[in-house]
Amino acid sequence: MFEPDPEQPNTRQRVEITAEQLPLHCPPPGKRLWDSHPKVYLPMQNRPTEHGNEQTCPYCGTVYVLVSTAAAAH
Repeated sequence: MFEPDPEQPNTRQRVEITAEQLPLHCPPPGKRLWDSHPKVYLPMQNRPTEHGNEQTCPYCGTVYVLVSTAAAAH
């Protein structure tokens, strides 16, 4: 799960999210927008697969991976 670090905007390069966190946008909740890139929504279908459903932010390159709720609990 994503644990925001308010002192380090856009430094996390791989973030696992669940369907409950959709719609997806970057920067994610908890990041300070004023010292980051503009908020951009990323199209993520609510269909996690075994390897995840991925989207990459065009601004910072952070990769978001949709995982099942059960996988996120591990």
